Amino acid sequence: MNIINQLPIIAILFQHIEIIFYSGLSNIKRFWGFESSNQQLYQNKYEEKMSQYHHTKVLIIGSGPAGYTAGVYASRAMLSPILIQGIEPGGQLTTTTEVENWPGDTEVQGPDLMVRMEAHAKEMGCEIIGDIVTKLEVDSRPFVATCDSGKKYSADAIILATGARAKWLGLPSEEKYKGFGVSACATCDGFFYRGQEIAVIGGGNTAVEEALFLTNFASKVTLVHRRDELRAEKILQDRLFKNSKIEPIWFHELDEVIGTESPLGVEAIRIKNTMTGKLSDVPCKGVFVAIGHAPATELVKNILDTHNGGYVKVEPGSTRTSVPGIFAAGDLTDHIYRQAVTSAGMGCMAALDAEKFISESD
Repeated sequence: MNIINQLPIIAILFQHIEIIFYSGLSNIKRFWGFESSNQQLYQNKYEEKMSQYHHTKVLIIGSGPAGYTAGVYASRAMLSPILIQGIEPGGQLTTTTEVENWPGDTEVQGPDLMVRMEAHAKEMGCEIIGDIVTKLEVDSRPFVATCDSGKKYSADAIILATGARAKWLGLPSEEKYKGFGVSACATCDGFFYRGQEIAVIGGGNTAVEEALFLTNFASKVTLVHRRDELRAEKILQDRLFKNSKIEPIWFHELDEVIGTESPLGVEAIRIKNTMTGKLSDVPCKGVFVAIGHAPATELVKNILDTHNGGYVKVEPGSTRTSVPGIFAAGDLTDHIYRQAVTSAGMGCMAALDAEKFISESD
């Protein structure tokens, strides 16, 4: 056969040899890690993403009485809930002392009660995570929550139980001495003022409870209130008026915190008479601002409907919010009662509402 006639066949053979050679070389490169296919890169990224992505039927955000109760009921409904505790595990009760109005306990310490609630939720099957939710995506289901740790959780329903936080007056001097003599938590910081004079600002339950607790440490507690009567429960008022260490100052409000510069420290408060405007100074080493709490709604601002100064709005007789599948319970939505026992009741309601929503959606 003429060699010229065989040229096309020879060319084809060389093409196959070239393909086999480069294919083998490519596989060798992959084997030794010199080359990664697009498919492998995609697989790696997918696995990395899924390692930080957890799905649950019900995600509970917050860990006070409402959150833990929701965890108990959602677990009993076999919804395998995940509860993310937030910035203050246990909520406001962890900063209180004696709790006398919790059914079944004539007297119990707030922190102890929350430890028991957490243990109960865990025992029922609720997975509890020590993290903080920083972002919610609710445009479509499943909803997605991103945490401070970077982990993401998806959920068919979400129960919000983020509670409330202490209010501040907003004074520049108040901000300046926060942590250096100005506080909003007597149980946290009262111990540091043993044998010293302390001032408490406010006239509701919070202020009276703080003042009474601080008498365990202080030589004197001055309660400053802008009216001439307290808004606290009568039983608390009776205890306050019978305590010789507490001196109320009526018709006054805090005007300025006075203290040292180096180191920072409180020396006195300047108060203003609400009737005359006259200023006067009261010596003290610590100032406790106890003017109430505001709902912790930063996470759902511009996502859910709110009312009455920022409380999440729910349908009457339920915990359903303006977004189907998202439920709110406790002090986050309760602007009237604001009690531990009512928060727990709303946590139960939220879990039952979530269970119904999921069953009707499936």
